[in-house]
Amino acid sequence: MFTRAAYTTATRAAFRAPTFAQARNASTQAANGAFGADRKAAAAWFAKAAAGSAILGYGISNYVVTDDRLAPVTKAVAESMTALQKKAAEYGIEMPFTVAHAFSTADHGLHPPHYPWDHFKPWKTYDHASIRRGFQVYKEVCSACHSMEYIHYRNLVGVSHTESEAKELAAEYEYEDGPNDKGEMFMRPGKLTDPMPSPYPNEEAARAANGGAYPPDLSCIARARHGEEDYIFALLLGYCDPPAGVNVREGLHYNPYFPGGAIAMARAIYDEVVEYEDGTPNNASQLAKDVSTFLSWASYPEHDERKKMGLKTLAISAMLLGLSVWWKRFKWSYIKTRKIVYKPGKFDEV
Repeated sequence: MFTRAAYTTATRAAFRAPTFAQARNASTQAANGAFGADRKAAAAWFAKAAAGSAILGYGISNYVVTDDRLAPVTKAVAESMTALQKKAAEYGIEMPFTVAHAFSTADHGLHPPHYPWDHFKPWKTYDHASIRRGFQVYKEVCSACHSMEYIHYRNLVGVSHTESEAKELAAEYEYEDGPNDKGEMFMRPGKLTDPMPSPYPNEEAARAANGGAYPPDLSCIARARHGEEDYIFALLLGYCDPPAGVNVREGLHYNPYFPGGAIAMARAIYDEVVEYEDGTPNNASQLAKDVSTFLSWASYPEHDERKKMGLKTLAISAMLLGLSVWWKRFKWSYIKTRKIVYKPGKFDEV
């Protein structure tokens, strides 16, 4: 038969709840027990595991699973599968697999290399001096065949030209307007609201002047091509003689970066074909780089503002995160560290 003291001790031990700190320490020890005695030991274990995995992966990829070692294996497997498929076809059996064809450079074009453009960096904007030079290259070279109907002269203001310069550029061309009071159309000098002039009145005229090929509009050409400015830069400088066995019909030019290899546009970028206003060296690489930058900006005119807004968002988010951690740590600490203790009530002996 229990005494009152023994019964009280057993009841308090059975109903006494652990504190929050004790429960948290117990869960932490349970979680970290497999990787170390404490968090420092667990972090060291994970660091060693990551370093070992990186070294092992580097060794396997560079010394074990290399192209030279895998080439005979893949070739043997491909020959075996082809022979099996042909043998099955002789007996009228259709195999459940098909032959995979590799990527064809001749059909899809050579993949352009990646160049270190400054505006690719998260804290960099477009080189606006390069945009101004690229517009000059477009105006003096590319505008003879290509239009930019979605770029207006007002888009240049504050980006590559001042307002007065943009007005002067627009006034160099005449645009059809009207009707006037007499109901007749008339020609007027260009304004900031006018788009870049088109070299041809319609698509049929453009095809007739280019041997049936239609020069694409360059307003969004970087966005419309895989590789974007890398593709434009490589295409402008990629003209060369066709390799042995490749025949290019008359009127076309060989460029490995163009799908099919044969392009109707002749090479237009040469050394000193444009005289820069600011004295920048006007070799072919510089001209191609500047016009590629200009066409990239034309496809993404909101690039700089979007990047600035993103950096502001990250800065504000970091501040809010710090405030949230401070609020949770200091304002809610009394809730996280409170203790729950059961105190049994008094009772009489039976």
